[in-house]
Amino acid sequence: MRTTQQIIGHIKDSNGADMIGQAEVAKAFVEYYEGLLGVHHFSPVINEKSEQTVPFRRERERERDMGEQKAEEARLPFKNLDSREYQGHKKKVHSVAWNCIGTKLASGSVDQTARIWHIDPTGHSKVKDIELKGHTDSVDQLCWDPKHSDLLATASGDKTVRLWDARSGKCSQQAELSGENINITYKPDGQHIAVGNRDDELTILDVRKFKPIHRRKFNYEVNEIAWDMTGEKFFLTTGNGTIEVLAYPSLKALDTLMAHTAGCYCIAIDPLGKYFAVGSADSLVSLWDIKEMLCVRTFTKLEWPVRTISFNHTGEFIASASEDLFIDISNVETGRSIHQIPCRAAMNSVEWNPKYNLLACVSGFWFPECLVFAHSRSCKALFLYPKQQRKLGEDYPLEQTTS
Repeated sequence: MRTTQQIIGHIKDSNGADMIGQAEVAKAFVEYYEGLLGVHHFSPVINEKSEQTVPFRRERERERDMGEQKAEEARLPFKNLDSREYQGHKKKVHSVAWNCIGTKLASGSVDQTARIWHIDPTGHSKVKDIELKGHTDSVDQLCWDPKHSDLLATASGDKTVRLWDARSGKCSQQAELSGENINITYKPDGQHIAVGNRDDELTILDVRKFKPIHRRKFNYEVNEIAWDMTGEKFFLTTGNGTIEVLAYPSLKALDTLMAHTAGCYCIAIDPLGKYFAVGSADSLVSLWDIKEMLCVRTFTKLEWPVRTISFNHTGEFIASASEDLFIDISNVETGRSIHQIPCRAAMNSVEWNPKYNLLACVSGFWFPECLVFAHSRSCKALFLYPKQQRKLGEDYPLEQTTS
């Protein structure tokens, strides 16, 4: 008959090094059966008490369930969707943009006006709006001064660019350009404004004098335009499916990126300065490393030409929209679609708030003309309608969908 110490010693030798935990279990077992056993070989599975006892097994299951729950929450940060509704423009809306501190939202419309909406991100206070009148044609795009939360620039089909004071609602500067303006963007330092027109001409305005300092006519279709975060590179999306990268302020060509198989319509710069994204008529959104100028992934959820894209303030999410009846929200690093916001019409413009996970969107089709705001955690959605239309949410409440 072997003693307790002999059997424990055998267990250690036969199972290799560092079997102290198993030896302790074996000791209790041997002490009970010492007069009956010859030699027992204890397998590691039998002696792993965390896997064999009911309490430990339940604890592992709880840990696994909690891990799955956290993964699900990470995948669906927009699951608590709510809605609020407001009346707005008299005709369809083309563009929407937040000011640099995320407290005011501007919208431009075919009704020849822009509106400034004073938005409380918590949703507790009443929304106020100011109507900006002066343009004699559609307000196709607008953008805020990145350094001043009360200065707004608008581009119109009436060939003018106007600068507005959001506090008074009055036009403070006006520039007459050569064509129907459809695109506008600020340089990150707020010193210059770039304007593109239907004739594929680019004009750079000095903000202080509000006079053109550069003009360049291109022999190809130019769509949306953007500076990088440093202001040293300038991007053009083209109807050839390319992205033209220019040096700034010289506007000399640096690179031509063969980005898509169809025209590139829109561009967005990651707020961290790491990526830029391009939406195309081929229904894809491509993500590019801004330093290496290489495409790192594509987002493929949409099936129609991509009209508008926007990064959230952390650079974690990208929203994209088209004639598909939903707005797709994807994770930038994984490329995975994590949520879809249902729509009743094609979207013209989406824009994330620069401080919160709050999304503004605008539709340009016959029904509905609306703005949608959605943010994670306590997610909310708002709609802005032409005054003669009923509130969409009463008949078509938003529904959650998952990818």
